[in-house]
Amino acid sequence: MSNIPNDALKIEVVGATVDFFKLEKDGQSTYYFDTSKCGPPDPMVNAVCGLKLIGGTSDKLVMINHKAPGGLLAKLGDDISHEMQNTEDGLVKVTFSSNSTSTTTSNLDSIKH
Repeated sequence: MSNIPNDALKIEVVGATVDFFKLEKDGQSTYYFDTSKCGPPDPMVNAVCGLKLIGGTSDKLVMINHKAPGGLLAKLGDDISHEMQNTEDGLVKVTFSSNSTSTTTSNLDSIKH
């Protein structure tokens, strides 16, 4: 079972080590990537690449991983919000959004991989 919609299109993302996909719907883009079969540092590397895509926008980023990315979440400021849910196949789906009302900005370049 794929956690990435079939109609999402594969895109190139600078610095990514896994495939990224983009789905546009109702004027909003949602980006997807799956690091559920990857070990460190790939989940963090790809999350940072993806978060750079959505910063300051109304777009969303969906990360599929084998566990919650606790190390990443601890390093994000309140300018990036997230929701987590468990998938039917035992993975974790994290949806990131940019918080336009935030007064701080996460320094994604400072996050160590």
